[in-house]
Amino acid sequence: MHIVVCVKQVPDPEAAFSMLKVDEQAKKVVPPEGLRLVMSPFDEQALEAALRVRENLGEAKITAISVGAESARNVLKHALAMGADEAVLVCDAALDDCNSETAALALSHAIRASGSVDLILTGRQAADWDAGIAGCGIAELMGLPVITFARRIDVKGGTLSVERVLSDGFETIETSLPAVVTVSNELGAARTPSLRETMRAARKPLSVRSAADLGLSTADIERMAARRTRTRLYVPAKTVQCELITGADESAQGAALARRLREERLV
Repeated sequence: MHIVVCVKQVPDPEAAFSMLKVDEQAKKVVPPEGLRLVMSPFDEQALEAALRVRENLGEAKITAISVGAESARNVLKHALAMGADEAVLVCDAALDDCNSETAALALSHAIRASGSVDLILTGRQAADWDAGIAGCGIAELMGLPVITFARRIDVKGGTLSVERVLSDGFETIETSLPAVVTVSNELGAARTPSLRETMRAARKPLSVRSAADLGLSTADIERMAARRTRTRLYVPAKTVQCELITGADESAQGAALARRLREERLV
């Protein structure tokens, strides 16, 4: 069985929001120098799900794929240290600052180039933009069924069984393989790489491919990117209004507060 896990490099979610700045003119987030870049935690859980499937089956090949800059090698090395067998980085200037749609396009081509694939896993969303589009986009582009918000994944024969999270409970869905699954945080914490696996990761294959290597032209990428336009990116202005309710005593203050709330139609 061949499992592909799509992972993304993001600014450390534990970093203080105040460290990030927004260039409203360029419509971009400007991270400060020295901000640590890590694998999106949701993608870590997708990789954890792949490792659990392999443990249950006894054998499976796991490939981690990322679209990003050269620095994304560190994220893929982390995936190899967690237990992935090989890694692929799609790195191309045409994909710089790509949105969810173009990332899905590049990932779908990279997955096809990886040979026969039975199961594709992604995080439920990336921890930077929280769009939650890439997994479903990959499924659409590859013509595969997709199950979202998985908290448990079981594979028996050619059948995939997924317990997915609902707003008011859980449901179990089955489909045939190959398929795409987006993994939710309810799966549980991802494992920490052991020293042995970290040392072995240095000997595992990590290949870098350009858009052209995958049969993608700049025109293909631009057409996909044009499906979504960022009209504005800004930090919302916070306004706080404070009104002091006065009165001769607590009873008078309470009555005044009640009248004020009724005037605003809040009670």
